[in-house]
Amino acid sequence: MTHLDRDDAEIEASRAPLMDHLIELRKRLMVCVVAFVLAFILCFAFASHIYLFLVKPYAAAFAFFQSVGAHGGVSPLDLILGTAGLKPLPTIGAEEVKLIYTAPLEILFTKMKLAALGGVFIAFPVIAYQLYRFIAPGLYRNERGAFLPFLVAAPLLFVLGAALVYYVMLPFVMWFSLSQGISGDGITAELLPKVSDYLSLVTALVLAFGFCFQLPVVMTLIGMAGLISSELMAKGRRYAIVAVVVVAAVVTPPDPVSQLMLAIPMVLLYEISIWCVRIIEMRRKKSDQASDAAA
Repeated sequence: MTHLDRDDAEIEASRAPLMDHLIELRKRLMVCVVAFVLAFILCFAFASHIYLFLVKPYAAAFAFFQSVGAHGGVSPLDLILGTAGLKPLPTIGAEEVKLIYTAPLEILFTKMKLAALGGVFIAFPVIAYQLYRFIAPGLYRNERGAFLPFLVAAPLLFVLGAALVYYVMLPFVMWFSLSQGISGDGITAELLPKVSDYLSLVTALVLAFGFCFQLPVVMTLIGMAGLISSELMAKGRRYAIVAVVVVAAVVTPPDPVSQLMLAIPMVLLYEISIWCVRIIEMRRKKSDQASDAAA
């Protein structure tokens, strides 16, 4: 019996009536819901601490801005190290970092939104495992082996994109925003971010970078399906770079620094995607040659 025959027999043995599949789906959805609810409660209990953690990039930008002024220079490395807590921030005297809220329940809704986002993130391993366990019986053995690395790579790449936002992009975005203040003739216009608006900015940037960093995963899956080749991807590199620049311009704030911070990693990830697809093609070619030799 060949490997293909064994895989077909295994899938045939795992067949079940539609009602059994629906019952299993309901059970796995219940597990996902319970995991999310527990993670939501946990995150809501620590929502204030999580929010203060998210405000640290703004606090670092604010401290350097108060230290050198709107027209002073700040070292990008100092700003990054200050955000990461690896370098002490400049003392700003009696000044303190302030965020405002203008609606009675704005803080509560912000905490609930933050808890929901944190709940999805914490419960993701459980959700991904339940998804895999539900679809695994319908996959061949080699497909199950190929699917598992993507369950690991996807969250790692998302975290990498989120870390780039938190430690690099947000401090520069907030510095840029603080430097746009206007003062003169007895009038001052300065940045006082709303609690909900700041969380919306952080959420939008984290999601944008996190999903954009899934490029190698998506392209590798498409390559495994045989819908694209590494040669075609290499030939279309210039068009891909244009598309990356357009995406970076759409999903980031309107300043060139932010756009470059997303565009450059995405171009590098595109090159990594080409090599991932190329490796898959090489393995597929070896497998076909081995099958031909066995025949």
